[in-house]
Amino acid sequence: MDVDEIVRGLLNGNRRALARAITLVENDYPEGKDIMKRIFKKTGKAHVIGITGFPGVGKSTIVSKLTQEFRMRGKTVGIIAVDPGSPFSGGALLGDRLRMDGIDVNKRLWLDSGVFFRSMSSRGKAGGLSAKTGDVVRLMDAFGFNLVIVETVGAGQSEVDIIEVADTSIVVLMPETGDDIQINKAGILEIGDIYVVNKADLGGAEKTVKWLKSMLLLDDEAVRILEKMDHGSHNESVNDEILTDKLEKKAKDAIDRWIPPVIMTIADIGEGIKELADTIEKHREFMEKSGMLKKRRTVRVSRELLDLIMEDVKSRIINDTSLKFEEFVNRVVENEIDPHTAAEKIIEKLIFSKNSDTTL
Repeated sequence: MDVDEIVRGLLNGNRRALARAITLVENDYPEGKDIMKRIFKKTGKAHVIGITGFPGVGKSTIVSKLTQEFRMRGKTVGIIAVDPGSPFSGGALLGDRLRMDGIDVNKRLWLDSGVFFRSMSSRGKAGGLSAKTGDVVRLMDAFGFNLVIVETVGAGQSEVDIIEVADTSIVVLMPETGDDIQINKAGILEIGDIYVVNKADLGGAEKTVKWLKSMLLLDDEAVRILEKMDHGSHNESVNDEILTDKLEKKAKDAIDRWIPPVIMTIADIGEGIKELADTIEKHREFMEKSGMLKKRRTVRVSRELLDLIMEDVKSRIINDTSLKFEEFVNRVVENEIDPHTAAEKIIEKLIFSKNSDTTL
């Protein structure tokens, strides 16, 4: 399939064309860039949902159950699962069909014509995503999916790149992580629009929910009450009542802004999934009405453009022999010039002309 055929097929709902386009983009072929340029004006309609969290919390199960729920609501769903990369081939270690079959053998979502699943390798990139995740999201968007769900690798607190692609970011946790939540609140616990405490049938789920709410509402007194309860306060029932009242009041007082809700789920049996889907739709509605969706996408495009510019500049500096990059490198190694001055001279040569008479 040539580029014209791929673009035409993708925009007309040809799944084979979509798969081929993703392969070209993911492997950084020149045709991939051409495809991205041609399909861009057809993007921007899909609701992009990011799902991140620590390993073992049940992200894949939640993705599967959410997909089933949205399919029942008549929505089409594209799924991108970013897997750890193989140290040998660089490919994703988990396969599409194996992954989906393993989630729910009774409902093989990869057979559903309204669902498209793609595994992507992180290829060693930190932050939980692949370098090409954003482009693959756009391909699925142009294809016409109503929702695009991105599931990150599962690397823990460093996994904050999801905000670079998602309109709605969901952080999944599980019970018995209350102390960890307090420690890690400066990382993954600041990126969520919705928080999910999965495996809520395990002990400690309600306490985890209260820890989350206390910190999301920035209520220091609530955190102190929880600490007392952790240490066996004699008035635990009284403290619990006070805590619940405080959190409910503070949530009501913040009605004019989005306070990330905390939802309990038992994804294995589908419990809480309908509420989660409802909340995702409410968040999209809030973002559109408040103008935050456009602001978030503006920030995202700004970062993307800078990344693309830097990537192009690096490529030109390395490949354009007139810029004498290797000579500058050798001079820095020999202590003949400092790195800052070398960088300034290279940029000067790059900006003004290839034939600049700037000397070493």
